[in-house]
Amino acid sequence: MPQPTVILTDIEGTTSSISFVKNVLFPYARKALPAFVAAHGQEPQVRRWLDAVAVEIGGACQDSLIVETLQGWIDQDRKHTALKALQGMIWEAGYRNGDYKAHFYPEVAAVLKGWHAEGKPLYVYSSGSVPSQKLFFGFSEAGDLTGLISGWFDTEVGGKREADSYRHIVEAIDVPAAQILFLSDVVEELDAAREAGLQTRLLDRLEDYPLPRSGEATHGHDRAENFQQITL
Repeated sequence: MPQPTVILTDIEGTTSSISFVKNVLFPYARKALPAFVAAHGQEPQVRRWLDAVAVEIGGACQDSLIVETLQGWIDQDRKHTALKALQGMIWEAGYRNGDYKAHFYPEVAAVLKGWHAEGKPLYVYSSGSVPSQKLFFGFSEAGDLTGLISGWFDTEVGGKREADSYRHIVEAIDVPAAQILFLSDVVEELDAAREAGLQTRLLDRLEDYPLPRSGEATHGHDRAENFQQITL
């Protein structure tokens, strides 16, 4: 394997704790959704996504039903592009109001800065929308980290467990797949990335996965418990 020249990283469970997203961001968006839709539902950038939900659940329907559907999707942790887009808009207000800062594991910022200083381009691929990714990195506990990132990808390029999504990312980055290292805590995502020709590393953080994954559970992906253990 050649030495990776590009790093592509997931967020939840990889750079940051799963609990922050589930226990802080999701409840915040769920509670704020009704008032947000009432206030902004006719704005084109919001209406676009509300209408997309309406079509999926059967056509013309009241915004109250759309909100109930979205709240149900939050409870299910559904990876739906419309939900992610609307959550991102709501989370922006929370970040800017100082209601919370995005969690990053203690070593992540320093390692990312080190890779950036070495000239390795850094990219993000998360199920959260690109705007919400930028907020996450912009309002982090470690300060504004957006300047470290060369590009952002969300589920508009495809699902994270589909190999074609990673092929689209490789095409966009314009670097051979074998030179890209993808970091994630989800084995099935790593499987898809490997199928597309990327190098992979399984982040197996004890805070998120108290029972370490080893042997067959890794699906043959190299394992690290934190970013400091990742050797390039």
